[in-house]
Amino acid sequence: MWKAGSIGVLLVLLFGSGNFFKMERGFHAGGVNATEKCSMPKACDVPGFSDWFRVGQRCVKYFSSRLNFTEAEFSCRTKAPRAHLVSVHNSQDNSNLLCIVKKFNPKSLRIWLGAYELFQSGEFFWLDGSFWNFNQWVPGEPNHMYTYTEECVEMNWREIGKWNDATCSVKKSFICAFKRKEFMEIRSE
Repeated sequence: MWKAGSIGVLLVLLFGSGNFFKMERGFHAGGVNATEKCSMPKACDVPGFSDWFRVGQRCVKYFSSRLNFTEAEFSCRTKAPRAHLVSVHNSQDNSNLLCIVKKFNPKSLRIWLGAYELFQSGEFFWLDGSFWNFNQWVPGEPNHMYTYTEECVEMNWREIGKWNDATCSVKKSFICAFKRKEFMEIRSE
């Protein structure tokens, strides 16, 4: 039986780690000030994770190391039990994640989110198995500009705070997340 997020990992293994056509596109701020101040989310309240932040019901942490999509997902899995690349479910969470990126790396805002497209179907899924119920695409995205290689989702490509479908093999910084409630349940077992 597949567990939530398992199909995503399988697809990332199959498609996300290859040496596809590698190309970084230019970054344009889209009229938004990348260094504009914002309110940082509160520290994570899970013991041992005080250097993470609380965003909704999850704890998240920014990692500046640049990894491809698959490497970033597997890196997240080593950071905390049941951790994945971050999923985003509302505009407040999107803003909080942007604030975290701005604080820790204002000169390089592009990050991987934990979303991927299933076989060029136009349907996107979160690696953590949560529902795809929100998006913040740059106008005109997702567009599969580099045919068959834009299967993964990044934030802050052309417009700050907006999303783009991107080539999975490109290396970017990333944010990991774990669900606070699930983590507390693991600890009590």
